[in-house]
Amino acid sequence: MELRLHDTLTRQKRRFAPLDPARVRMYVCGPTVYDFAHIGNARPVIVFDVLFRLLRHMYGADHVSYVRNITDVDDKINARAAQEYPDRPLNEAIRIVTAATERQFHADVEALGCLTPTIEPRATEHIEPMKTLIERLVATGHAYVAQDHVLFRVASMADYGRLSGRSLDEMIAGARVEVAPYKHDPMDFVLWKPSQAGEPAWPSPCGIAAPGRPGWHIECSAMSWQHLGEVFDIHGGGIDLIFPHHENEIAQTRCAFRTPLMANYWLHNGFLQVEGEKMAKSLGNFITIRELLSEWPGEVLRLNMLRSHYRQPIDWTARGLQESQTILDDWYHLIGDVTASPDVAPDPDVMESLGDDLNTPNALTRLHALASEIRTGASGQNQIELKRKLKASGHLLGILTQTEQGYLQHHPLRALIDESKVKNLIDARSHARKSRDFKQADSIREELAQMGVEIEDHRDGTTTWKAKRRIS
Repeated sequence: MELRLHDTLTRQKRRFAPLDPARVRMYVCGPTVYDFAHIGNARPVIVFDVLFRLLRHMYGADHVSYVRNITDVDDKINARAAQEYPDRPLNEAIRIVTAATERQFHADVEALGCLTPTIEPRATEHIEPMKTLIERLVATGHAYVAQDHVLFRVASMADYGRLSGRSLDEMIAGARVEVAPYKHDPMDFVLWKPSQAGEPAWPSPCGIAAPGRPGWHIECSAMSWQHLGEVFDIHGGGIDLIFPHHENEIAQTRCAFRTPLMANYWLHNGFLQVEGEKMAKSLGNFITIRELLSEWPGEVLRLNMLRSHYRQPIDWTARGLQESQTILDDWYHLIGDVTASPDVAPDPDVMESLGDDLNTPNALTRLHALASEIRTGASGQNQIELKRKLKASGHLLGILTQTEQGYLQHHPLRALIDESKVKNLIDARSHARKSRDFKQADSIREELAQMGVEIEDHRDGTTTWKAKRRIS
């Protein structure tokens, strides 16, 4: 199949051709581990997990390297650690906060059906490569030392700003650049800075006596270089990272290695808002992945994310989640206990849609069509084959990974329901229906609905149930 991806740098959809098909390389900016990940953080994790799955399908699992870093040195981490553990030494508090937050993040994204990246480097384990890059940049005139800081000299790079396509004035306004006496130019950015007493600190590069710590941007340049090389295939992240983070990554890496590119393709996912508004704690609509997982299956959250194209904005709503759950409930009911088979390939139309810049909405449209064929026209062996194709196609998107029974058993709301009571009520309702006491049967259905249970009667006379979240 042909894979075409929209490249932010060239602003066009391009055919993907890896530098080395035997080692396809992708880097995605990962979490800064200081707090629970919110649903906006989940979007790039899910988007690039789909791309990771697709690349593995195309080139083989052993031929794709996916690096997603962990930022564990940052001012936000320092502030959170000091707030949470004011009676402990800061470095000890930081270790506690980062370890706990990293565990939370991994548990959350695993529940969303995301594969583990090939490598998850931590920033604090790559200080020496960062210092090596910094010293190269100073030696070649692309950076300078001033008042125990090392800063990148933006004017030394002729095409700085190409990724974001912004003018110098726009970049200054957008970055809210710090005006500092040690800067030669307001646009120059920090590669290394001195640490305050008690903060994380390492011996500084470039002969600086005071211990210090790296700036944010140099971290990703060093980690991608160490694990993927000077130039690699794909760099991804949220649209909010285009400037200044990715712009500065490009500047550091290209100037350090004198290469025309850092990555051959730059991919960015769009913004996420909640119920039509920007997500913010001040608006009371700040939602963590952990909170959502207490009410919805992880696959429902994932499906809801994939119903929008990754480059477009997404409006995260309760009604959208309910629709996604209804869709997934239906597909699982159709598949039943059919298990995945390595001999069954995903549907060709699904593959074609994903090959067109990860067009997941189109891919899901095809899954709806397969479900419709199973529901209305297929029988016997043909129906089993369609079910396997639907399941294989879902697997490529990271959904339909369980049997229907497994999916229902792991529904977070189902765990809050007294299943023995539900069974007794369903049995009583079946008896009422056989006795043609439809008023009593309807009354029991209503009682089940009040419990958050939706029932479905089948042609063979059986009744199944599922947990439902009511929308106010």
